[in-house]
Amino acid sequence: MALNPHPNQNSKFALSSKYQGLEDNIWLSLSPSDSDNVVNLGQGFPDYNPAVEIVKNLAKACEPDASYLNHQYARAFGHVRLVKALAQLYGKLLNRVIEPMTEVLVTVGAQGALFYSIMANVGEGDEVIVIEPAFDCYETMIRLAGGIPVFIPLLPSSHTSSNDGTSGSWTLDMETLTKLFNSKTKAIILNTPNNPLGKVFTRQELLIIGNLCKEFNVLIISDEVYEWIVYDENEHIRIAGLEDFWDRTITIGSAGKSFSLTGWKLGWAYAPAHLMFNLRIAHQNCTYLCQTPEQEALAITIEEQIERLGTPESYFYKMVQELTRKRGMMIKSLQEVGVTPVIPQGGYFVMANWRGLENKIDLSKETDKDEDFKFVRWLCREKKLLGIPPSAFYSEGHKQLAKNFIRFNFYKKDETLVEADKILSTFK
Repeated sequence: MALNPHPNQNSKFALSSKYQGLEDNIWLSLSPSDSDNVVNLGQGFPDYNPAVEIVKNLAKACEPDASYLNHQYARAFGHVRLVKALAQLYGKLLNRVIEPMTEVLVTVGAQGALFYSIMANVGEGDEVIVIEPAFDCYETMIRLAGGIPVFIPLLPSSHTSSNDGTSGSWTLDMETLTKLFNSKTKAIILNTPNNPLGKVFTRQELLIIGNLCKEFNVLIISDEVYEWIVYDENEHIRIAGLEDFWDRTITIGSAGKSFSLTGWKLGWAYAPAHLMFNLRIAHQNCTYLCQTPEQEALAITIEEQIERLGTPESYFYKMVQELTRKRGMMIKSLQEVGVTPVIPQGGYFVMANWRGLENKIDLSKETDKDEDFKFVRWLCREKKLLGIPPSAFYSEGHKQLAKNFIRFNFYKKDETLVEADKILSTFK
């Protein structure tokens, strides 16, 4: 646990008990500075500029003759033009009418939408099912809300015939999942495509999850920030669009992941009005609103993309074509040195089993508790290549499932991936 570097002898000013135990943060401890001279395949952002038209839309929103309102407070629950664009986009995808003013909320990043979804719906003693691997903030937020996280891991198939080397071969034990549901279960958090694994949940898997939620009257929080990044013949299916699951589903999206704009820190949620009411109350008593110029620019961008959906002119189509090639570069670099990747069906991360390098490294002096942390720190220090230890995405009882893996982000310039390949090739 991280210790306060500026201890205060006055115990009255100690960290509030609700935050105690949450001092460590993987993203802070493994975030290199510009001067570290490290090839950074760790955190989830590209190292080059987003599409020119998106940047131009922001410039347009800030031009001297643009509306003065672009520089003033936005509507609390989302800039009107943006919520209308989001409602139109997802209404088209789900084949339903989504009311922009009551069923869409714009937040400070997708993490803001997750925070409101959990804080506004989970109370003391409520159980929330978390499918692992899972983004680390899920557990933190559930505990802050007074809830109890209940974990179930995706597991790789032990049958050779069904393990094709992709993230799709990692599945839930549905019998175990069923047993987790009870009268105390308030919600389940679903992440598809999954980070860090890249698994895209199938229609059958989503139907089983959704029907369990119906049977036990459970809320579905569907984190779909990587919704546009799906490879090969795989399909991203929105659980809110299946059967009658809409009435119990909050779906979360991200400008950072959808348009490579992580610095804009804009996310959103869409849900039926009776669920969105809860999120709005949490939002209005926290950040209250988001920055206006970026919302205006994002609205313009989404309006443009709605017309291009399903065509080669679509930004999303072009992004997937680009990332498919980069995924191939990353996989080839890993396989050539005996590191076995789990080929992702979606997202822009690859989990890879590093045990093939075990006889070429020395972790005896590493002090971290978990094996994957030891390898990540050694690789960063000795080889100047940064990845992320996937055990950060697991609860304490399941961290051993990640001990042989490292996560790399391949949404990087080709030059960066070539540099990473050169480092990996030293293991040959």
